[in-house]
Amino acid sequence: MSILIIRGPATTDQIDEMMQTLGSYIKLAVDVGRGILAGGGELHADCEQALLDDGSQQAEIWGADWYPHTCEVGFEALINIRPRQQNFSLEIQDPALRERIERVVRHLLEVT
Repeated sequence: MSILIIRGPATTDQIDEMMQTLGSYIKLAVDVGRGILAGGGELHADCEQALLDDGSQQAEIWGADWYPHTCEVGFEALINIRPRQQNFSLEIQDPALRERIERVVRHLLEVT
């Protein structure tokens, strides 16, 4: 398992390395405050921990998935269940927050 923290646009090698864990997609933790993400873990929580260890604040970290072959972002993760932040399900419910997450993911992972 190789969890990488991505601070700038990812290289193809970095995408490939993160894909090795699950094969068809990458589990992510996205820090919307810092505009960075961690990807490549077996669990979203693994990626979340990498960001926490890097200085991120837990309230700013959300779970997502990146599907490189279709360039789609998924918004479901156990770490997203946060009643204190008004998110009561696996899926991120706030459209504005989803947009912020998608913007970070696309900026950092969408290889053009």
